[in-house]
Amino acid sequence: MKVDTIIVGSGTSGLSALREVRRYTDDFLLINDGHWGTTCAAVGCMPSKALIEAANAYHKRHAFDEFGILGADSLRVDIPAVLARVRKMRDGFVKGPEATPAKLGKRAISGRARLLGPGRVSVNGDEIAARAIILAPGSQPIVPEPWRAFGRRILTTDSLFEQTDLPRRIAVIGMGAIGIELAQALARLGLEVAGFDTREALAGIDDKHVLASFRSLVEAEFALHLGAPAQLEEADGAIRVTGEGGTFEADAVLAAMGRRPNTNGLGLETLGVALDDKGMPAVDPATLRIGDLPVFLAGDANGYQALLHEAADEGHIAGRMAAPDADDTGLCRRTPLSIVFSSPQVSRVGPPLSALDTRSITSGSADFSRQARARMAQTAAGLLRVHAERETGRLLAAEMTVPDAEHLAHLLALAVERQMTVADVLAMPFYHPVLEEGLRSALRDLARNVSSAGGSDLSACGAIGHEALD
Repeated sequence: MKVDTIIVGSGTSGLSALREVRRYTDDFLLINDGHWGTTCAAVGCMPSKALIEAANAYHKRHAFDEFGILGADSLRVDIPAVLARVRKMRDGFVKGPEATPAKLGKRAISGRARLLGPGRVSVNGDEIAARAIILAPGSQPIVPEPWRAFGRRILTTDSLFEQTDLPRRIAVIGMGAIGIELAQALARLGLEVAGFDTREALAGIDDKHVLASFRSLVEAEFALHLGAPAQLEEADGAIRVTGEGGTFEADAVLAAMGRRPNTNGLGLETLGVALDDKGMPAVDPATLRIGDLPVFLAGDANGYQALLHEAADEGHIAGRMAAPDADDTGLCRRTPLSIVFSSPQVSRVGPPLSALDTRSITSGSADFSRQARARMAQTAAGLLRVHAERETGRLLAAEMTVPDAEHLAHLLALAVERQMTVADVLAMPFYHPVLEEGLRSALRDLARNVSSAGGSDLSACGAIGHEALD
């Protein structure tokens, strides 16, 4: 059998690639192993955010007294009902991707694909030749092999949302974006939680000032054990987890150490290209092409950034580059953007501070613990840091842990993408009272050290003595 294009994987990247492939041919096959759908909708960003919203709603009771609202002590959370709502919402999100096989008919194949070479794939015992192959097999949670002896007491994001109830004590191992989000959510739902990580790091934060601000806020909600590998052992029916600075006896452990590419058994070694020590080939980020072959590796599986918008973009790029008349120069990537839906939220725009030349940049910051709009909402906390070229004032990057960082981050991402300067952004109107005034404070701080700030706004002026406006 021979077709023009084969796509392996029906996740976000695979479906995005499919949309582009259909622009140039109807002679394609979409091959998928297991669940037809996206990691985000089924076990990732969507169900986790539904859980986080429930947790944050319940957590607000701690601020009721400040608002003059009484009766918070009588509130309780129904964990089974919370999880039922999460699954109900999740089931709605996955309907579209799950309908793909029915819509494609014979052009959709359920089975595990394996490369036989640059233009050949084996699936369900059949060999299929193709002019171009797009690989988007996705990823799976990392669970150390010795931990599997604890059976169902080891949870991952693939199994957490299938639980009809949760045990009272949960250790979360891995304090990256996923681990932080879920550990805080579980703690806010009233469970006893402890977080562990081998590194002195949280939520992928790179800037030490932002990290220090965030860590103090997180430690007020649950215990952290950072800087050493977590050790697990049986302890009278519980799992004793030992990390830096202490132990925690858990009824269950949530493994949140990231995800590994679903490339085992994919046959990458048959492509005739060099593989690294993890068995991965080099991939051109502008074309997603492996070497000079008509084979493309997109989405979580290439290890670039396991984020839905990146996976969608990569599917788009791979689908475009797989066309017979594609321009081999590739497509530009968007400004890097990441958001962690903790409280306060964490976000990074552009490259991390450690990747910038500190000799040629200057930085500005704003402390949100005194930000007027955030104080009204009882969410005043955190730090925003913005970085720009010292000579030109062109904005390069930002990192923050502030209330509603998801909105400030998008504004800053647009500014970085359009190569705007601090003067350009300060020239925009800022309504009052809004959280964006905190961004303006950081930009004013930044502008004081920029050689060509442009003289816009009030950046050269001192404080006027009005707390809500300075």
